[in-house]
Amino acid sequence: MRTPKTPDFKAMAELRYQIRRFLRFSENAAREAGIEPQQHQLLLAVRGLPGGLKPTIGVLAERMQLQHHSTVELIDRLVDRGFLSRLRATDDRRLVFVKLTHDGEEFLKTLSLHHLQELQSTGPKFVKILQSLIERSTTAAHHESGADPHGPKLTNKLRKDTNHG
Repeated sequence: MRTPKTPDFKAMAELRYQIRRFLRFSENAAREAGIEPQQHQLLLAVRGLPGGLKPTIGVLAERMQLQHHSTVELIDRLVDRGFLSRLRATDDRRLVFVKLTHDGEEFLKTLSLHHLQELQSTGPKFVKILQSLIERSTTAAHHESGADPHGPKLTNKLRKDTNHG
């Protein structure tokens, strides 16, 4: 029997399994479309960049969790394929922005629609598992800290462990 202090290992393992299955699907779909999975991820990172962020190499490297030089190599390959273009900033010539071309936009749209079809079947499993884990972790956190359901409170030990100053 699980107590509030015991993680739900089955749900956590199932979540990792479902994530891995979707990632495998995504990798295979990208390759079948004639592109490497990281190239697909970079196209998606450029197109799906949150508001307020500019598509610079540094920002894209962070979003991709890659080194700067690896991101440059991916961009080079996608520029060669006609999916991306580079634009220099007018106010700071050192800054280079990356932009999807029309071909890149169309390619990404087609591949993304294929991904959305897959998510229609796998999405409900993700949601169910995540809801279960979130509810359980919220209950456990409230139980352990004695916090009320309206907001988390840190214990003294946790404050000491997270206070770096």
